[in-house]
Amino acid sequence: HPLGASGARILGKAATLLKRTEGEYALATMCIGGGMGIATILRRH
Repeated sequence: HPLGASGARILGKAATLLKRTEGEYALATMCIGGGMGIATILRRH
């Protein structure tokens, strides 16, 4: 994948799986370097 596109890949995959499994929530977490991280909760409605 292109450098810097990891976040888009992870969120895209989470959204796809959320729709495919008819789930309500998905959680995507990422390390952003330097001891930091980020988390995003997706909600399907």
